[in-house]
Amino acid sequence: MIKAYPATDLVILAGGQARRMNGMNKLLQTFDDQIQLLKIHQTLKQKVNSIWVNSHRDYSLYRALVPSIAYYQDEESGFLGPLMGMKSAWTNVPSDYVLFIPCDVTYIPSRVLEKLHAVLAKNTQAEVAYVELNGRALYPFCLLKRSALEKLNRDIELKQFSLKKCFAEMHPQVARFSHKNLFFHSINSLDELQQYQQLKFLN
Repeated sequence: MIKAYPATDLVILAGGQARRMNGMNKLLQTFDDQIQLLKIHQTLKQKVNSIWVNSHRDYSLYRALVPSIAYYQDEESGFLGPLMGMKSAWTNVPSDYVLFIPCDVTYIPSRVLEKLHAVLAKNTQAEVAYVELNGRALYPFCLLKRSALEKLNRDIELKQFSLKKCFAEMHPQVARFSHKNLFFHSINSLDELQQYQQLKFLN
């Protein structure tokens, strides 16, 4: 099948410390019925060229679950957030387009990559398109062009790590989705995970 968008790689952002999860690797947790890595991989594997994990640990466990998974670490230490994970991608990933997805995402909209490419293509100056779920921006869930690297490098040199501020200068486009039963678009703490699982049980 010929894809209606340029060759794209997927990077799962899992480079954080997960302090509010007591250090647990969120990519290896089961939020729903599947381990997060398997959920993300199975949902998107047919839509991208290859799948990478941006992480500083547990590579052998990722490979045990998904033998084809690729891997890279942040180019600078210190847990500098998703901006550093995105900047580091371009040293490793061959495609000129990368779909980034946070490891703790709870909902992956159908045709999300197709829609991100469609909105990005509407503005030739745009270098990023990000997902908005139920009116809330989810900046780490985004499609970036390789040309965005210059701005990523500049912001990191300035020690400015806000995705929102960085993206604001890239003529950002937005892919909007809604989900009526979505309470958490991502899981950031053990309390949120417990609430999320209880709400799913009630629904």
